[in-house]
Amino acid sequence: MTTETQQETLGFQAEVKQLLQLMIHSLYSNREIFLRELISNASDAADKLRFEAIADESLLEDQPDLSVRVDFDSAARTISITDNGIGMSRDDVVKQLGTIARSGTAEYLQAMSSDTKKDANLIGQFGVGFYSSFIVADRVEVFTRRAGLEAAEGVHWASAGDGEFTVETIERPQRGTQVRLHLRDDATEFADDFRLRNLIRKYSDHIAFPVVMKAAQQPAGEDGEAAEEPGDETVNTAKALWTRPRTEVSDEEYQEFYRHVSHDFQDALLWSHNKVEGKREYTSLLFIPKQPPYDLWNRESPRGLKLYVQRVFIMDDAEQFLPLYLRFVRGVVDSNDLSLNVSREILQQDETVEAIRSALTKRVLDMLEKLARDDAEQYQSFWTEFGRALKEGPAEDFANKDKVAGLLRFATTQTGKADQDQSLADYVARKQEGQDKIYFVTADSFKAASSSPQLEVFRKRGIEVLLLSDPIDEWLMGQLREFDGMEFRDVRRGELDLGDSDDKPEEKEKDDGEHKEFLDRLREQLQAEVEDVRVTDRLTDSPACLAIGEFDMGAQMRRIMEASGQQLPESKPVFEINIEHPLIQRLESEADEQRFGDLAGVLLDQARLAEGQQLEDPGSYAQRVNRLLLELSA
Repeated sequence: MTTETQQETLGFQAEVKQLLQLMIHSLYSNREIFLRELISNASDAADKLRFEAIADESLLEDQPDLSVRVDFDSAARTISITDNGIGMSRDDVVKQLGTIARSGTAEYLQAMSSDTKKDANLIGQFGVGFYSSFIVADRVEVFTRRAGLEAAEGVHWASAGDGEFTVETIERPQRGTQVRLHLRDDATEFADDFRLRNLIRKYSDHIAFPVVMKAAQQPAGEDGEAAEEPGDETVNTAKALWTRPRTEVSDEEYQEFYRHVSHDFQDALLWSHNKVEGKREYTSLLFIPKQPPYDLWNRESPRGLKLYVQRVFIMDDAEQFLPLYLRFVRGVVDSNDLSLNVSREILQQDETVEAIRSALTKRVLDMLEKLARDDAEQYQSFWTEFGRALKEGPAEDFANKDKVAGLLRFATTQTGKADQDQSLADYVARKQEGQDKIYFVTADSFKAASSSPQLEVFRKRGIEVLLLSDPIDEWLMGQLREFDGMEFRDVRRGELDLGDSDDKPEEKEKDDGEHKEFLDRLREQLQAEVEDVRVTDRLTDSPACLAIGEFDMGAQMRRIMEASGQQLPESKPVFEINIEHPLIQRLESEADEQRFGDLAGVLLDQARLAEGQQLEDPGSYAQRVNRLLLELSA
C-alpha cells in the first residue's frame, strides 16, 4: 500500500454510533469524567507494557520510565493525554476504537431510556472509556504506535463522532498513545491549568504511574528578565492506593479508586482493604457495588479481580480468586508469592491461588454478614440487587454453604409480602414447638406460591412456609438440605408428615380402605396423566392438589434441565384429593361414566392451574366445563 492510499475512511459499528449519541446527552452534567476515563486507559496501557516487557525487555525501547502526560492549549482549545505504554497497531486501532467488542451490547443499549440519571449509571456500568472524549470534544484524534513496531508503522485515527472515522499510517518515533481532544465551544473551561490539576487530583491521584503536567509559568523577575521555561511536575501521588496503609487512605480516595476499577458512576456499597503477611503475602482491596453491572446475569461475561504480582500488573478479570457466585465483587489482589510470568492456566492449578481464593471468599462473606447484622436496611438493598447471584453459592461453594445460607433472604407466609426479607434464622426463631423441618413451596410467581392449595393445612396449624418463586429456587433447595439442624422439606413432595400428634396414619389407612373402590375408579380414569391418586390431609378448603414423587424432579428444575438441552424421562404427578370436600363427594357418587370423566378431568386441570401450570390441552378443559354447565342449566 502506498502512502497516498494508506488513509481510509471507515464506519463505526452501529452500537458505537448509538452509544455516542446517548452518552453525549446523558452525561452532559458530569462531563469532567472524560479525564478520569482517558487517564485510566493510559494507566492500563502502561501496565500492559510493563507486563509484556517481563518476557521481552526490548519493548521498553530504552524508555523504562512509564508515565502519563496531560497538556493543554487554551488558544487552540485542545487537551492532550499522552502515555508511553503499549500503544496500538493499525488493526488494534480499528478494532478497539471502531467497535464495542463486548457481549451483551445490544441488551445494554436496549436498557437505555429517556431517564438521564438512569442512563448515566448504565453507561458507567458498561465502561465507556475512550468514547467519553466526545462528551467535551467535537473532534478527537489519536496518534499511536505499538511497542516493538517500526516508527513507520504509527497510526493516526480521527473522528468527529458522527458515524465515521479515518485511519492513516504515519511516522511516529515514540511508542504509546496520544489522545488529542478538540474541545466544543461550551467545554473550553477544561483547557485550564488549575481545572485540569484539580481533576487529576480528584479522580486519578491513586494511579500508580506519574501523571505529569508542565509546571506553572513563573512571573518575570523584577529586572524584567523572562523567567525560565517551566519544567514538568507530577500532579498525582503516583503510588498504588492498595499499597498504602488503611489509616492513610480516606473514604473519598477508596470510592474514587472503586470507580477507577469498576467504571461505575456510583459509590461502592462497602469495601475491605487487607494486607496478609506470614506464610503467604498478599494485599487485597475488595469492593461490593450498590448496583449490579449490566451483564451480571451472563455467567460467561469477563469478571474477576485485577491481578498484580509484586505491584506489577498481570491481568484484568482474574476469575480464579473468587467463586462465580461472587462475580459482582470488584477490586485488586497483589501477591508477592506468584511468578511474574503466571498465566490463566497456571492460576487454575496453583496452591497459593487456591489459598488466596479461600481467604478472599470468606472475607467477602464476612463483609456481608457484618452488613446484615449492623444495617439490615442496607443489606436488604444489596439482596434486592444481588440475591439471585448469591443463591448460586450453596451449589458452587460447599465449604461456605452454611455461611451463604445465613445470608439468604426469603418471602414467607409469616409476612405475606413478596419482599424477600426473612432469613432462615428468623424462620427457625419462629418455629412451632416440636417442629423439626423448614417447609417451603416453589412456584413460578409469588402469587402462585402464596395461593398454593398445599399451604392450607400449614395456615390452619400456624406453621410458616417459605414462598419460593425465583427460577433458581428449586435448584437452590436441592443443595441446602438443612439449616441449624432442621431439614428442608418441599410441601408438595411425597406424603405429608407434619410430625405432630394431629397426624394419625391409621385414620388415613381407614380413609384409603373405605374409599378404595372410588380411588381405583379415579386411578383408571386418570392413569394416562397421573402416577397415583390418594387421599390427602394437606387440604382444608380445596378439593384436590398435585404432589410430586419423593425423588421426582420439580417443574422449575425440569425447565432448567430441558433448557440446557438434556432429555428427561417423563414424570407424572400424584393427584391428591380432599375426601371431605363436597365436590369430591359429588364425584364419588357419580354413576354416569361420561360425567364422572368430565368432573375428574376438570378437577385435575384446576389443580394444575392452581400450581400456576399451563394446560397442555385447554380446548378439552373448556369442552368439559361447557358440557357440565349445559347439564346444570338443563
